[in-house]
Amino acid sequence: MPEFKLRKTMIFIEETRHENGPAPATPRRKGAILAVVSNPFAGQFHADLQGAMDDLKPLGLMMTDRLIEALGGPAEIDGFGKGAIVGENGELEHGALWHVPGGYAMREKLGDSAAIVPSCKKVGGVGTRLDIPLGHINAAYVRSHFDGIEVGLNDSPRANEILFALAMACGPRIHNRMGGLEARDVKGEDGLR
Repeated sequence: MPEFKLRKTMIFIEETRHENGPAPATPRRKGAILAVVSNPFAGQFHADLQGAMDDLKPLGLMMTDRLIEALGGPAEIDGFGKGAIVGENGELEHGALWHVPGGYAMREKLGDSAAIVPSCKKVGGVGTRLDIPLGHINAAYVRSHFDGIEVGLNDSPRANEILFALAMACGPRIHNRMGGLEARDVKGEDGLR
């Protein structure tokens, strides 16, 4: 059983109160939680990685709970995404370990959402930034919720670490006007519409 030793976490919330045009009735909020962990696979090739996803599930659930709490509860959260930055001694596939523990934790805690969780990962050194894509939690075709959030830490990831991230949003982009499926019309049956 590999050990992903947690070094630090960070939560941040962004609140947009104005975006040209008239101020929205409700500010748009989005946020992210980051966790920096040791990478037990750094520096050598391991043919079998899949079992390590189970070891990361508690981290995914803890991060999800903390971010939901920071955003004021699950009621208004309707967008999400996830990502990973793997330190220089790791490989991109180590970031892919986050697909199940990060994605399924958010889906479970946000009401068994139907849409795929948008994701991004990269290998980089200390201070690397990552743009996490965001999408609607129940329908991939809701254009008003296509967005992103930049994450990173000035001292992470170190060469033998991985930075895992979860992101959530409350509401559509301010003044969204690109058409497409409206959030109020989502059926939530297939993850698309």
